[in-house]
Amino acid sequence: LAIGHQYSSLGTQPILCGSIPGLVPKQLRFCRNYVEIMPSVAEGVKIGIQECQHQFRGRRWNCTTVNDSLAIFGPVLDKATRESAFVHAIASAGVAFAVTRSCAEGSANICGCDTRHKGSPGEGWKWGGCSEDVEFGSMVSREFADARENRPDARSAMNRHNNEAGRTSIIELMHLKCKCHGLSGSCEVKTCWWSQPDFRVIGDYLKDKYDSASEMVVEKHRESRGWVETLRPKYNFFKAPTEKDLVYYENSPNFCEPNPETGSFGTRDRICNVTSHGIDGCDLLCCGRGHNTRTEKRKEKCHCIFHWCCYVRCQECIRVYDVHTCK
Repeated sequence: LAIGHQYSSLGTQPILCGSIPGLVPKQLRFCRNYVEIMPSVAEGVKIGIQECQHQFRGRRWNCTTVNDSLAIFGPVLDKATRESAFVHAIASAGVAFAVTRSCAEGSANICGCDTRHKGSPGEGWKWGGCSEDVEFGSMVSREFADARENRPDARSAMNRHNNEAGRTSIIELMHLKCKCHGLSGSCEVKTCWWSQPDFRVIGDYLKDKYDSASEMVVEKHRESRGWVETLRPKYNFFKAPTEKDLVYYENSPNFCEPNPETGSFGTRDRICNVTSHGIDGCDLLCCGRGHNTRTEKRKEKCHCIFHWCCYVRCQECIRVYDVHTCK
């Protein structure tokens, strides 16, 4: 995660893999073998973190990062919670997404478009353009993100599962994108290619998986290599999780009060929505402590008029808003 937090500018400078902190030996070898796609790996983790902050912007834990070189979320990810499950899924999806898009844009010599078209062309269109090679992007994500998860314990099993769920989400959401060709915008010929969705669509999809994540229990098995921990569903009357679902086995803290042990920053002074009955509302977000209200003046463009041709002229207005913050 620190790679996306600190090294998203890798594309503008020579990459020294040994200078990136926290890499395990397998990741270091990967970096040296695939150095030209490391900027995309870093960018993928970065967009994963940004999407996490968007999806959790109105929740008690809002995916806040801290100024630490490695544990950028603090101790929050130390526990095998729903939040950990989501972060692993969205970061792995981010890496697969960014590498796939970079390859389609021709940024690296070792990858490109997907030439293995899925199925025959449909009526009125033919294959064309550059189908995005999500299989290559997923392979890169799998090799890099899963390199740390080689222990025979429950946490590694959980992380591997959620990493794969993140990558699977992209494959699930791939769609045909088409372009018309012809005189005056006619569609005499239509070419189509496989495309990833916007990353926001992937974030929304994985946030739904977070809300319906499956609680698991840890089981120990004796194998030739020693004791191995695996996961099984805690409740037999619920449908067992598939490879598309997120899993966890420890309960989350409530994140209401600051706690350095859990990484909670608390919710004091957080802006809340006074009209909402959801988690972003002042009742739930403020954990029953109540909220303060202040007025805030903001400059905004107003009374905009379109002038022929072709510009818009606006006035500047001062508007007053009520801002509600948790006590």
